[in-house]
Amino acid sequence: MKAHIVPYHLSFKRPAGTSRGVLRTKDTWFLVLDNGKEKGIGEINMLRGLSIDDRPNFEKQLTWLCDHISKPPAELMQALQEWPSILFGYEMALKSLQSADPFELFPSLFTQGQDDIDINGLIWMGDTDNMLHQLEEKLARGFDCIKFKIGALDFSEEIKLLASVRSRFRESEVSIRVDANGAFTPEEAKRKLDTLSQYQVHSIEQPIKAGQWKAMAELCKDTPVPIALDEELIGLFSKEHKQQCLQEIKPQYIILKPALVGGFQSCREWINLAESSSIGWWMTSALESNIGLNAIAQFTYTLGVSMPQGLGTGGLFTNNIGSPLEISDAQLRCNISKEWDTNALNF
Repeated sequence: MKAHIVPYHLSFKRPAGTSRGVLRTKDTWFLVLDNGKEKGIGEINMLRGLSIDDRPNFEKQLTWLCDHISKPPAELMQALQEWPSILFGYEMALKSLQSADPFELFPSLFTQGQDDIDINGLIWMGDTDNMLHQLEEKLARGFDCIKFKIGALDFSEEIKLLASVRSRFRESEVSIRVDANGAFTPEEAKRKLDTLSQYQVHSIEQPIKAGQWKAMAELCKDTPVPIALDEELIGLFSKEHKQQCLQEIKPQYIILKPALVGGFQSCREWINLAESSSIGWWMTSALESNIGLNAIAQFTYTLGVSMPQGLGTGGLFTNNIGSPLEISDAQLRCNISKEWDTNALNF
């Protein structure tokens, strides 16, 4: 078995605003496996400033993986437990190598183009006019679940955006999700949640910064808006630690991003723990290229999801990897008449 890494620089079509700053480019890395007969490809999606993998030895860890790629998979996965993006990339590449089609990791009606996945429409942070423009665009495209990134503008301006939706659509017609990315302080969070509840918000992701379990538990205990943990799940590797997090905080939902929590196997563990405690969940991509998004979407479909998933990020880049994935009528689908274009990766 041989392996090599292909670094890739993704460029956003337009700046993407979050409470952690504005994104214009995104680095990613592709792991290519070659056993002499077949090839497999996986995406190592390390998000700078967010992934726990964002540390000095990241590049050395990629080299180590390629140098030791012939080791048994179970041994490698154990060694990569605390490098979730690398673990997911390896898990994806291995699944790709073992599949009849390197891009059909989980054969299903979705990969056959016979079924699709409902997704939310994402509104990135910007000035009010920019966000209103994004909103109109998403509504025109048929999205009935809209997710707003909040926490950068004045809160009253963000509330006006929610009010503009509710003035036109009832909760049964358009569902509103908000993602604060930890922008609220524990002291102000309850007041802001009370305000958000006036607009029938479905849920809020990570209202306060991760690591404040006691404060988050207090919010979840008496919140008027269901709370979903997101960044809170990063860096929790053992089943016991994951279980402790859910038992102490008792959130209403968790958000699963495979690149941040360690791949398919880790997601399944989170899902089992959540469901045993009656905690809801959904899957979200984390600015992967279409290689990673494809794997996450196929995996998500096999889980029998019903609510909209956060898988609409494939159209954000000017130089994404050409794929059969497309969004139509607020659904992600696989257009089997389209081919993959991986020429830029020499795959």
